[in-house]
Amino acid sequence: MLAALEQGVKGGKWFSVSDKVWKLENLRAAWGRVRANRGKSGVDGQTISAFEGRLEVELTTLSTELRQGRYVPQPLRRAWLPKPGRREKRPLGIPAVRDRVVQAAIRHVLEPIFERTFAEHSYGFRKDHCCQDALRVVERWLREGYTWVVDADLQRCFDSIPHDRLMMRVGEQLADGRLLALLRGYLTAKVMDGLSEWTPEEGTPQGAVISPLLANIYLNPLDHLLAGQGIRMVRYADDFVILCRSREEAERALSVVQTWVQAEGLALHPEKTRIVDATVPGGFDFLGYHFERGRHWPRPKSLTKLRDKVRALTPRNSGCSLDATIARLNPVLRGWFGYFKHSYRTTFPYLDGWVRRRLRAILCKRRHLPAWHKGESHRRWPIAYFADHGLYSLAAAHRTACLALRLQVNH
Repeated sequence: MLAALEQGVKGGKWFSVSDKVWKLENLRAAWGRVRANRGKSGVDGQTISAFEGRLEVELTTLSTELRQGRYVPQPLRRAWLPKPGRREKRPLGIPAVRDRVVQAAIRHVLEPIFERTFAEHSYGFRKDHCCQDALRVVERWLREGYTWVVDADLQRCFDSIPHDRLMMRVGEQLADGRLLALLRGYLTAKVMDGLSEWTPEEGTPQGAVISPLLANIYLNPLDHLLAGQGIRMVRYADDFVILCRSREEAERALSVVQTWVQAEGLALHPEKTRIVDATVPGGFDFLGYHFERGRHWPRPKSLTKLRDKVRALTPRNSGCSLDATIARLNPVLRGWFGYFKHSYRTTFPYLDGWVRRRLRAILCKRRHLPAWHKGESHRRWPIAYFADHGLYSLAAAHRTACLALRLQVNH
């Protein structure tokens, strides 16, 4: 298969790859991916640990069922995830663990085939591509003067991709009937939401292992259409921005996108799709960051998510010791900084101060002091007090990162 990827296949299509899906070595590798992602159980109630407890039996059974054509995907379990700062919730379709393993095995086989066709500026859910890469490209193009931005939002993209058109796009590279039937089986698998059950007529469910690859396949022609017209777009799954030098160029790019999206059965969100000038107040959000006037920092929803996590770990009536509380806080703060460390410098001292206020409120509660007595709490527990207890400082981490960057540039 690797040799064929390099040399190409006859007719440009892959006619027989399903035998690679059910190989035990592939299923074991797929299981490793599923286990690493963890996740909840599906409609059958089987957990990751329960599947692992009888791993060889499960994998052998899956391999046999796939080879003999007896494998049938189970229904998806519907879950609803809250959206930070919004009342609406995001629908999630959770496959059974065994179905996630098979989907991962299919993805292992299909990704190398379609990866060769993907555009350079597509960064979502691809090997050797990540959010940070996409953000660096956006930042570079803004510095180069591409400051008129089409801030686009595909409305319910994953839930509205037409099945027939998606399968036709997959069929441009794949002619293996058994595998195509299996993919369609995932698209039309029943969804169970409490006591209700229905069969989706469109969309590829969020939460399914195979869905990000299918979405990339469906949106790939849009990537190449814009690139062919010299339009600079950065896309991460269904989230993308287009960067232009003028309003006229941005309006033309938006028109191209609107025409393609409408023709392909999708829709742009009428309220969230707009053209903005990134050099004036207002700016735009992308992948958790807010970009405005040559600077970028965490968007409000990103800050809300961090605060919610910190609040959950620092209730005023916490029975944990300060050291134990800080030990639970530090991984959250360190992980958040790892993604948002490129934010404007004023972001971090403020958040550090807010975290310390949460900890001082706990200490005040234990000593029956009024939490609003700012002067007294600061005297009792200054910044150095929390540093001595090992509290991770975002501001200190930012200073260290900036110093390391300057040293790297100088050398």
